[in-house]
Amino acid sequence: QVQLMESGGESVQAGGSLRLSCTYPRYVYSMAWFRQAPGKEREGIAALNGIGITGYADSVKGRFTIDKDSAKNTLYLEMSALKPDDTAMYICAASLGTVSDPLSEDYQFWGQGTQVTVSS
Repeated sequence: QVQLMESGGESVQAGGSLRLSCTYPRYVYSMAWFRQAPGKEREGIAALNGIGITGYADSVKGRFTIDKDSAKNTLYLEMSALKPDDTAMYICAASLGTVSDPLSEDYQFWGQGTQVTVSS
């Protein structure tokens, strides 16, 4: 059983910044951040594979950065210039191997999520 544990979500003002964390087992290869707003489908927003290649959704490109600290087995999502539209549950996902479409939902393991609320 692979456990992913997110943290760092909170309420912030528009224009602010936030860093989310996700602890993962050492042996996962591909990881990503998804988000789901009330009444909307879950969307992949940032992905990072085992050799450091990243991918971003257009909605967050230039504002969000995905990174990891392998020594701490922690995946991060650095978010800046936050907008009310960024309000959502942010969910960490991981797979043991390569994911052909990194922003798709083809991940094996999912966390429970951490809530981010951005007020105007």
